[in-house]
Amino acid sequence: MSVLSRLLRRADGDAETVIEPMRRKDLPSILAIEHVSYPKPWTPGVFQSEIELSRLGERFYIVARRDQRLVGYAGSMFVVGDAHVTNIAAAPEQRRSGIATRLLAELAWEAIRRDCQALTLEVRSSNGGAQALYRRFGFAPVGIRQKYYENTEDAIVMWCHEIAEPAYRERLAELCPEAAR
Repeated sequence: MSVLSRLLRRADGDAETVIEPMRRKDLPSILAIEHVSYPKPWTPGVFQSEIELSRLGERFYIVARRDQRLVGYAGSMFVVGDAHVTNIAAAPEQRRSGIATRLLAELAWEAIRRDCQALTLEVRSSNGGAQALYRRFGFAPVGIRQKYYENTEDAIVMWCHEIAEPAYRERLAELCPEAAR
């Protein structure tokens, strides 16, 4: 187990969730989740590129494991003081179990560590569950990208500002104490 994995270990309910950096060896499990989560899934090449950009410090990609099984993943990219959440997905049988909350909290803490001032993302207009999760984290809708997904479904653009402030750190610690720094 890596040093980062040991630092990020926390107990989640009955099963311990371990957060680790995404690696190429994780791709078969990631792609299985990706294919059941998105109508137009990312390709292995896209994930390999993102992993390489993570190694260069331009991205941050992590996976969640329970009982040594990969159950979710998430990523973000960094652009001039902001972090853009690129994806968050959990295995179908793990949805509504706190995996996405934990992953989003880890992304937020990393953005804070990198001195970002805001988080942003796009979410499907039909995905009310994800929108509710993001609102709990302080994201607010600011616009619509028409036909963003598969050239058919709109995306809601959401932003969360002032993430470096103590009040936001407190919010993160309350939302996900196991990820708190």
